[in-house]
Amino acid sequence: MANLGDLERAVMEQLWASDTTLTANELRDRLTIVGDAGDRSPATTTVLTVLARLERKGFVARTRDVRPHRYRALLSREEHTAELMHEVLDRSSDRDAALARFVGTATAHETATLRRLLDELARR
Repeated sequence: MANLGDLERAVMEQLWASDTTLTANELRDRLTIVGDAGDRSPATTTVLTVLARLERKGFVARTRDVRPHRYRALLSREEHTAELMHEVLDRSSDRDAALARFVGTATAHETATLRRLLDELARR
């Protein structure tokens, strides 16, 4: 799974936060680019370009039977995060060491969550 650029991530955050599909114009209105000239929304064409890239990467789906097209996330934020974690582990030369380091830096709450999830998995 590909990493996301800043604008791609911002678009995905809006799609993940939405309870419904969004058009490029709706996304544009929700996005703000901070720059030297002040805060502004990106151009609709820029948002459409980002959406096309995200569609090619498998992050979003486009509803083509209505105009304007509407977009939705194909994966939840949590599914995307889990895929990134697996991708990083797959690239590690020592998967066990990477997992040990991750668990060693987990908070008490994260450790309890991991323990609970592993216990649930073992009971299946």
